[in-house]
Amino acid sequence: MLGVIVPVALVGVWQLVAASHVFSDSQLPAPADVARASVVLLANGQLWVHLQASLGRVFLGYLSGAATGLVLGSLVGLSVTVRRFIGPTVGAIRTVPSLAWVPLLLLWFGIGEEPKVLLVAIGAFFPVYTTTASALAHVDDQLLEVGRAYGRYGTSLLLTVSLPAAAPELINGLRLGLANAWLFLVAAELIASSKGLGFLLIDSQNTGRTDVMLLAIVLLAVLGKLTDTVFGLFETGVARARATS
Repeated sequence: MLGVIVPVALVGVWQLVAASHVFSDSQLPAPADVARASVVLLANGQLWVHLQASLGRVFLGYLSGAATGLVLGSLVGLSVTVRRFIGPTVGAIRTVPSLAWVPLLLLWFGIGEEPKVLLVAIGAFFPVYTTTASALAHVDDQLLEVGRAYGRYGTSLLLTVSLPAAAPELINGLRLGLANAWLFLVAAELIASSKGLGFLLIDSQNTGRTDVMLLAIVLLAVLGKLTDTVFGLFETGVARARATS
């Protein structure tokens, strides 16, 4: 319940600032105005359309990006040769800002769903890749020797020794990847979108609907926090299972 105090306090400050008219209503609508905007969008069905579009893009992009990050991160973490061969290149690509990918993806894939999902996948890929590579590269050598002593090599050693030993770091990486996927979503929905929370954010800016703009920001924050909380519970469950095993 302590985590609820700050959001409630922020809403209270928001209401006080809006009521003081330091900013005009068009610059800072009151929380009640944002709530009314959500009711209107819910009533006409537009809000569900935007939510479904954004959730679908995050889901598909995150799954593909995280899966690729796990595979490539495992190769880099387990093989010194692969790490030296592709590690520097991936590290350089990681520094490219999200918006820098937009024109290239538009050129390659047009204005359909593919570039949007790919941009979200790029956002999810790098935290998962980095965490996986680092975690597997630092697995205790004594654990690996015990595994080999019991006849575990290659994939068997990876699945039964390396991955379980690195599980907390891997889950944390997956959690960071999901958070990054939400961050890349708005940039993805700048790509000729007609629906989605990112589109709603930009469209409301263009039409001067600050109440809808704030609603989109609040929804992005709430959805991001909800998915992060689910991962946090999963991470806690894994930690407890390891402690009792």
